[in-house]
Amino acid sequence: MDNRFTVAFYNLENFFDTTDDPHTLDDDFTETGKKHWTENRFRKKTKKLANTIAHIGKEESSIPPVLVGLAEVENANVLKALTNTKALEAIPYDWVHFDSPDERGIDTALLYNTDHFEVLNSEILPLFIHEENGVRDLTRDILYVYGKLNGEPVHIFVNHWPSRRDGAKETEFKRLKAAKTVLAKIDTIDKEVFNCIVMGDFNDNPTAKSIETLMQSQRFINPMQSLLSRKMGSANYKGQWSLFDQIILSHSFLNFEPGTHNYKGAQIFAPKFLRERKGRYKGTPFRTYAGKKYLGGYSDHFPVYVIFQKN
Repeated sequence: MDNRFTVAFYNLENFFDTTDDPHTLDDDFTETGKKHWTENRFRKKTKKLANTIAHIGKEESSIPPVLVGLAEVENANVLKALTNTKALEAIPYDWVHFDSPDERGIDTALLYNTDHFEVLNSEILPLFIHEENGVRDLTRDILYVYGKLNGEPVHIFVNHWPSRRDGAKETEFKRLKAAKTVLAKIDTIDKEVFNCIVMGDFNDNPTAKSIETLMQSQRFINPMQSLLSRKMGSANYKGQWSLFDQIILSHSFLNFEPGTHNYKGAQIFAPKFLRERKGRYKGTPFRTYAGKKYLGGYSDHFPVYVIFQKN
C-alpha cells in the first residue's frame, strides 16, 4: 500500500466560523443568527470533518489523501482550524484558497500533503455568468492549481458549480458555462505533459450536459459514472440519490510508465459513522442541520475519492 495514494473531494456543507463577515450573507452562521452557530458547534463539526478526511481511503493507502478538494469553505480560518485538529495535525497538510465573490462567502480550496505535493502555480478562474436582466450571478470561482504529485506534473481544477435552486433546466446554462471555463483554461496548457484532475461538486450527475461537455473534449475518463445507482450516491434529496460530487481524470492516468501515477479505482466514502442511523433518512448523509434544526452531523454530502498507484 506504500505506493498507493488517494485523491479526494469533499463538500463540507456550510463550513463557517462564527464571526460575522459584513461583506457576505453569513449572518445565519453566527451565535445570534438563525442557526445559532456557536463556537462549540463549530469545534464539533471541525473535529468530525477532520476525522472523516483522516479515514478516507484507509483500506487502499497507508496515508490519508494526498490531495483533498473542498467546497463550502468560508475562509482560511476554518482551514487552519481543520488542519490543527488532533486527527490531522500530524499530517503535513497545507492549502490553497482564495476568497471568491460568492454572496454567501463560501469558496473552494485544495488541501495537500506537502510530503507528496508541491504547488508550482495557483490561480482563480472567475465564472462570468449573467442573469436575463444583465445582473452578474456572483458565484464560486474555479480554483486552478498546478504542481507536482510525487514528482509528476499535475493540473488540478477544484469546482463548485452553480446550484439548481431555481430549477435544473433554468440553471443549466450556468453549469455549461463553468464546463467551458475549465476547457478554455485547458486549451492554454501544454499538452506534452497533460495530467489533469477535474474534481468538485458539479451540481450535475455524470450524464448531464455540463459533464458531457467535458467528456466530449475526448481528454477525460469519468471513473465516477458507474458509482451512481438508485440505492447509492454522494447526496440524497427527497429520497433520490445524486452523484454531483465527482473526480474526472485525463487519459494519461491509464498508463504504466515508470514514475507516473496509474488510476486503480474510485469510491464513494460512506461508512456507518457518516450516515443517518434510523428513521426515514436512514443511510443518507448525516448532516449538520436539517433546515433550522441542529442535528450535529458531518455534511449533507459523502466524500468521493480515487486511488492511484505510483509506477
